[in-house]
Amino acid sequence: MSDIPDDAADRQLHAFVLELGRALALAGAAVSETQDRLRRIAAANGAEDARIVVLPTALLIAFGRAGWTTIESVPQVAGSALRLDQISALYGLVKDAERGDVHPAEGLRRMEEIRAMEPRHGALVTLIAYIVMTVGLCLVLQPTPDDVAMAGGFGALVGLLILATRGHETLTVIVPILSATVISALAFQAVKHGIADPGLRSLIAALVIFLPGGALTTATVELASGEMVAGSSRLVYGTLQMLLLALGIAAGAGLAGLPSEEVLQDSHSNLLGDWAPWLGVIVFGVAASAYFSAPPRALRWLLTVLLAAWIGQLIGAELFGAGVSGFFGALAMTPLALAIARLRSGPPSQVTFLPAFWLLVPGAIGLIGATEIVGDPANAGLTDLVEPLTSVVAIALGVLVGVWIYNSVTAAPTELRRLVSSDR
Repeated sequence: MSDIPDDAADRQLHAFVLELGRALALAGAAVSETQDRLRRIAAANGAEDARIVVLPTALLIAFGRAGWTTIESVPQVAGSALRLDQISALYGLVKDAERGDVHPAEGLRRMEEIRAMEPRHGALVTLIAYIVMTVGLCLVLQPTPDDVAMAGGFGALVGLLILATRGHETLTVIVPILSATVISALAFQAVKHGIADPGLRSLIAALVIFLPGGALTTATVELASGEMVAGSSRLVYGTLQMLLLALGIAAGAGLAGLPSEEVLQDSHSNLLGDWAPWLGVIVFGVAASAYFSAPPRALRWLLTVLLAAWIGQLIGAELFGAGVSGFFGALAMTPLALAIARLRSGPPSQVTFLPAFWLLVPGAIGLIGATEIVGDPANAGLTDLVEPLTSVVAIALGVLVGVWIYNSVTAAPTELRRLVSSDR
């Protein structure tokens, strides 16, 4: 940075670090990860004394105790999250910046290119992918045959609403509750006329894009790591999103003119069979890759992590019960996703993590429980509240333990060499 004045270089580095922090927040990274990465990037550019504070919706950065502070707002509005291809490009830039291989001016230019990236697929492919993704998640939730057909139809309707409001910030805010109300009203009209059986699984699958499973899990990880402000705010945000969806579903039942107790109780009858969830995992992974514009050659790794999470969840359910099965799913997928990220052809762990959070369905199970509580409080039990909380905590704990195992294994050779050297 010797070719520009020190003050200009300082401001440029501030701008670069702020832009990276903002992008990492929109990629769903936990605040502790964002802080660590930004400090390494600042140090690689000569600012070893950087003081960085990261919150879910804001960043504060100062270089030194007496240095001036810059603030960046990170509005977490609907539709602002980065796609998987953008996340992959972002983490590539972050790795280069951590090594000091990127000048701040070049980094800012690359950030502009990342923000301007177009989705890898057009509107029609995106809509079809959302429909198929809905069907895949419905299969994972063990539906009846009618549920699968209804989920596909509801997915088409929700996908159209999402595409129609894309780019309109005001409209995207109301799309989740509007979608929940409209499709629940249609579903309960079908129940009222005997076309479908009562149940929530086809509805939940169609609302997959709005489920706050990732936010709730990240919040729990942050709270467990001591990030009280970030974890608490993210937990409140995720819970509110879930309650708004639940209110929309309950409102749809009211519009259909059915007593809530007749339609808001989850049903497990007439299941398709044990093959359905396995097919659902594959279908969901392929469709999620297309819908979220996963980078080229990332599909095989995404499916690998999804299958690992699903197998781990099945083993956990068989050995210890469904309540804590998410722990084993997260424990299986976390080291694998981190290891894949270190491969030359592997995508960043965030690319394979995000779809897996939906597969472990903390948001789906939570929404089922919240809907039963909101729509039918008289018949809702303590289990309806405890089950989603247990699921989220179990998954978050699995992520934490998985990260610890991965770090311990990767650090073992270095620690062994240190011990051998000390013995000599």
